[in-house]
Amino acid sequence: MAAAAALSLLGSGTTPAAERETAPVSVTLPDHPGPHWFWLSDALLHRTALFDGDSGEQLGVITAGTPGVGFIIYPLFSPDRREIYIAESYFSRGVRGERTDVVTVYDARTLQPLDEIGIPPHRGEYFPGAASNALSDDGSIMAVFNLTPATSLSMVDVKQRRLIGEVAIPGCGLVFAAGPRRFVSVCANGALLTISIDDPAAEPKLDRSEPFFDPAKDPVTEKAVRFKDQWLFVSFDGILHPVDVSGERPHFGESWSLLSDDDRRASWRIGGAQHLAVHAPTSRLYVLVHQGDADSHKEAGTEVWVYDLASRKRIERIPMLNPLVSFIGLEGGFDTGSRSGRWLRWALQKLLPNPGVDRILVTQDAKPLLVASASIPPAVTLHDALQGNVVREVFEPGLASTLLFNP
Repeated sequence: MAAAAALSLLGSGTTPAAERETAPVSVTLPDHPGPHWFWLSDALLHRTALFDGDSGEQLGVITAGTPGVGFIIYPLFSPDRREIYIAESYFSRGVRGERTDVVTVYDARTLQPLDEIGIPPHRGEYFPGAASNALSDDGSIMAVFNLTPATSLSMVDVKQRRLIGEVAIPGCGLVFAAGPRRFVSVCANGALLTISIDDPAAEPKLDRSEPFFDPAKDPVTEKAVRFKDQWLFVSFDGILHPVDVSGERPHFGESWSLLSDDDRRASWRIGGAQHLAVHAPTSRLYVLVHQGDADSHKEAGTEVWVYDLASRKRIERIPMLNPLVSFIGLEGGFDTGSRSGRWLRWALQKLLPNPGVDRILVTQDAKPLLVASASIPPAVTLHDALQGNVVREVFEPGLASTLLFNP
């Protein structure tokens, strides 16, 4: 019933999507990224696309790896923002045959490949792909997570354009930057493994910490977010674990709950494919939440809760725009500036269930945007991150979004 009504409304739009399409053009991007630029990867289109949040327009696209195989495109950006590094996989027969893994260096202005660095054909892929590789804080070394199923890291000197070597990290997985020439991986027993490369010619130093969470009772997700010198990990039960990586060994801060007793009784939970974002200048943490049962941590979120990290208090709740309404409204040309458009949007809100959004991102400028992305249907909504109101909706952002990035 609701679907039929939605299709009826879609048919009444006055500006069909086809009439708004424009031909692609080739451009060179500015030397410095705009404050509201963001990247969005797409599994079906096999690309990561650059968007300008101020206009909602797509600025460029990078396609990497063999389609259907190397589908997670996780770009890393050099400190001067002149280069982009992406770990890629290729097969000689499309989805089979001889495999070649490389780190490709792209020009950040033209988005064209500059160089390739061969790495062992062991690169691990998983959805959504957060922490599948990392760039050291000094921008010199890239670590690529491998899974064969043994776990290891391929260490690449992106300045010298060469492979340093492969480091075994048994019992641990994924990789997070943790200082100049230093990384950490999360281990199965709840500990962190620190990997330090003081001298590329010498063996890396490995140091395993004590556990900072109980993986049997309440494991953390891998979707941590960086806040200055800390990584903020959140558990399935909504407990935040801050980890300071400024020293040679990680320091584990006091954990605290993002959810009150009332929140838990109302079945609010952390969830989504990319459920944390932070605005460092204001020390605000943004958390994607939904109402659901236990083990529903992959479900999309209908609200974003904002916390002040200094006081550890929730200061705002931002409802997410229904991505079905956004998708149908944009495709049907329902202009929110017109009376009829607003009425149609209101009717869709009443008719359609809200499937929620899967991932969030916050830009780091003085007037930050909260980027909210849904996979089904494909929709991207931009909010004022400090006030919460909807600023813009992005027309046709892709087909199957996977990860959001900020350059």
